[in-house]
Amino acid sequence: MVMKYLQNIGRSLMLPVAVLPAAAILMGLGYWMDPEGWGEANVIAAFLIKAGESIISTESMSILFAVGIAFGMSKDKDGSAALSGLVAYLVVTTLLSTESVALLQGVDPDNVNAAFDNVENQFIGIISGIIASIMYNRFSHVKLPDAFAFFSGKRLVPIMTAVSSLLISAVLFFVWPVVYSGLVSFGKAILDLDAIGAGLYGFFNRLLIPTGLHHALNSVFWFDVAGINDIANFWSGEGEKGVTGMYMAGFFPVMMFGLPAAALAMYHTAKTTRKKTVASLLLAAGFASFFTGVTEPLEFSFMFLAPALYVVHAALTGISMAVAAAFDWTAGFGFSAGFIDFFLSSKLPLANQPLMLLVQGLVIAVIYYVLFRFLITKFNFKTPGREDDVEQVENASEESSGDNDIATMAKEIYAGLGGDDNVVTLDNCVTRLRLDVKDMDAVDQQRIKNTGVPGINIVGKNSIQVIVGTQVQFVADEIRKIRKPH
Repeated sequence: MVMKYLQNIGRSLMLPVAVLPAAAILMGLGYWMDPEGWGEANVIAAFLIKAGESIISTESMSILFAVGIAFGMSKDKDGSAALSGLVAYLVVTTLLSTESVALLQGVDPDNVNAAFDNVENQFIGIISGIIASIMYNRFSHVKLPDAFAFFSGKRLVPIMTAVSSLLISAVLFFVWPVVYSGLVSFGKAILDLDAIGAGLYGFFNRLLIPTGLHHALNSVFWFDVAGINDIANFWSGEGEKGVTGMYMAGFFPVMMFGLPAAALAMYHTAKTTRKKTVASLLLAAGFASFFTGVTEPLEFSFMFLAPALYVVHAALTGISMAVAAAFDWTAGFGFSAGFIDFFLSSKLPLANQPLMLLVQGLVIAVIYYVLFRFLITKFNFKTPGREDDVEQVENASEESSGDNDIATMAKEIYAGLGGDDNVVTLDNCVTRLRLDVKDMDAVDQQRIKNTGVPGINIVGKNSIQVIVGTQVQFVADEIRKIRKPH
């Protein structure tokens, strides 16, 4: 049950995740043009960086996730659910902002726990989306007394979402600083473990990506929280060659080679009828990882669909970090561990045998590809293109013969299902209609098959799926047009 819920979150993230690779590449190109000024010395660079940052920044990604999950996990994919996801996010992040917490605690903003400076993260976005979807599925059809009738149904959803978000904010008010501060303390505790410490940092850095709490660890190793200041010292040349940069170097083999290889493995193991669909996402995300070092588009594409596989990725990142640190191979980044930063940093004074990171990367690529491909097929992990609700549809028509044909098909399918009198809920995934009906005996399967659909799948006493193919969204939209409100 938990795994299915996580997979539903993963599928809901596909929409916002699909826009991230383009944003990452825009930022990468801009940074390549002006690696020191981040656009201050180049108008074109500034334009590209700001355009990409508007989407790929942690705050923007959080909003995209809140809206995307709320929309994707609502029972009939309604816009009011997406709006409610935004409502939840705004309530939580506003109540837990540094200024609000300072007011609530009656202290100066400078004395507020640093955790509240980092509350606009992906974890809050995901939680907000889940809250909104639950409220939508529960209250979207509730009828209030006549005096309050205006707020019935879908108008009630944002209200209930706001109320629920108040409760969640009250819990996070006490829990969030404890968790955040605990991670900072953990980071400081592994400072003296050298290569092993670097490996542990790399492992937990990836493991915390879904929550946004990796920033707590990063602050210990990359900045001046504990006196390491790895990024600034590496680029300024202040430090020890072979040591300064050890908390960055091991990311290069993973981001430039390992994750793109994992993307290739996921493409090769995708179902035949889904390969064209997932190829564009995996190619763009893999290129963004290699070129810019932005890995979230690729990682979020499978971390919820196959969480066990994501743990393997985190472990491999830890191993890569430990190996690079053990051999004193160093390189650094100002943006992220992609080709751009590798090229720019490899000639700096504190770069130590950076080309060995490329050799390590080739080895890592082989390990990622072989291990991911083996685990995906062995344990049937639901990576992109292998989800349960996506079947091979060999005979599905890929071409639409026109809007009229789709409308006719939708009308016949709905009539075969029993129409308004029998259909309770309607949803669709990538290739099929997913419906709940009152009486399965009232479904005319032959009439549905006469429309040319590849097949019908009975998945429960009252649940049926009609396999349509890649035109399913348009068929579902036509059915929603003729269906009476429930």
